[in-house]
Amino acid sequence: MKCLYYLTSSIDTTHSISDDIQEAGVNNWFLHIISKDNVGIKKHHLHSGNYIEQLDIMRDGIIGAVIGFIVGLIVIAVISYNDYFPPEVPDISYFFIVVLLTMFCSWEGGLAGIANENKKLSEFHDDLEAGKYLILVYVRANQEEAIIRMMETKHPDIHLEGSDSSFFNPLSRVQRI
Repeated sequence: MKCLYYLTSSIDTTHSISDDIQEAGVNNWFLHIISKDNVGIKKHHLHSGNYIEQLDIMRDGIIGAVIGFIVGLIVIAVISYNDYFPPEVPDISYFFIVVLLTMFCSWEGGLAGIANENKKLSEFHDDLEAGKYLILVYVRANQEEAIIRMMETKHPDIHLEGSDSSFFNPLSRVQRI
């Protein structure tokens, strides 16, 4: 799946685009709106973006897990090198040290991510602060061209602003067009 990003300046245009995208065959659950106007989104019965789309929980959690794994390996290397554990301690203890540090740092990363805006939305930060609506459309490969053509035909004033793979890669950025 791929995520297409469109920016609009009014809730009425956003609602019209939402209806047209659903008529083109995209399920309502694959269409999310991100805006500061949550009341307008609810009033028009549109799907707002979820916390994973708006905050950096996943990205920072994954980065935290990688850091925790590396720190865990370093800790068990230091423990083994300095013989801090007696020889009777089973090797599985080292595995649990790595798992514990990986999980702890993942949790800490997720907590840090709650405080940060999703890095993929940083490209649109100024537009969202100005009151615009960001439409995220998750499409299958066979639907992508049809949705882009439909948008060019029915909404020529609204342009494709960006695209991204819906597969979560914490280091990737949205390609703003």
